[in-house]
Amino acid sequence: MSKNNKTDELIITELPRAQKAYDNKEFVHSDQGRIIRLIAEYTEPDFHFEKYHIDKYILFFGSARIISRAKFNDNLSFLESKLQISNDEQKENIQNEIKKLKNLEETTQYYDDAFELSKMLSDWSLKLPPSKRYAICSGGGPGIMEAANKGAFVSGNKSVGLNISLPFEQNPNPYINPELNFEFHYFFMRKFWFSNFAKAIIIFPGGFGTMDEMWEILTLIQTHKIKLEIPIVIYGSKFWKKLINFEYMVEMGLIHKNDLDLFKFIDTTNEAYDYIVNELTRIYKL
Repeated sequence: MSKNNKTDELIITELPRAQKAYDNKEFVHSDQGRIIRLIAEYTEPDFHFEKYHIDKYILFFGSARIISRAKFNDNLSFLESKLQISNDEQKENIQNEIKKLKNLEETTQYYDDAFELSKMLSDWSLKLPPSKRYAICSGGGPGIMEAANKGAFVSGNKSVGLNISLPFEQNPNPYINPELNFEFHYFFMRKFWFSNFAKAIIIFPGGFGTMDEMWEILTLIQTHKIKLEIPIVIYGSKFWKKLINFEYMVEMGLIHKNDLDLFKFIDTTNEAYDYIVNELTRIYKL
């Protein structure tokens, strides 16, 4: 708007159109735009799941840091070769890397078992009618998550990855179907999608993240926030029973003895496969 000195009349000039709020990146990423981001992390996966007919999956939890036996051997050979040609200043660092790697050696079996179990369950699922098949879902990152997605990928089953943006470790593994690869910012929205379609859950050894996911799922079932009957396998009794004394929790009256029936300790892929398949067949009359 401006003033003409000669005629003393107002001259109206056109303003450019304002940017639509949902196209305004600065606003969407502001504190005031948080609700939009939350809704997007609910509706965008929902859109893809409906489009690609995902309404049930077998969910795998486990550490991002566990690697396969083959990768362990390759990494160890590389470090040992590097050690031989290193100078005195470098040797201590390389020796520490070798020690750190060897601490993970015992866990490599879990990667290989997660891959094998995912493949076995995928092969079984693909024999079911299309409407009754179970995708394989993981947190989308490396380690046990990669092993689970790889088993589904190799089998030809649908492979879902619910990734989350973190400052380290968490990058999408290459065995997720591209159209089923999701990236979350909010942990609670990611957990919602973990639980929403999970019909069976297998929990491999892991750290803080794995324990957080396990405790939340168990709490939701214990408190009947999740009302479905969900078979839960805690894989690797040696690890878990050394880490957590569940019986002591019962003894102290912190949980009920019946709460231990919410999950089953299992140590082999065959036993885990039989338990999951038998339970899903019973619950859903497959």
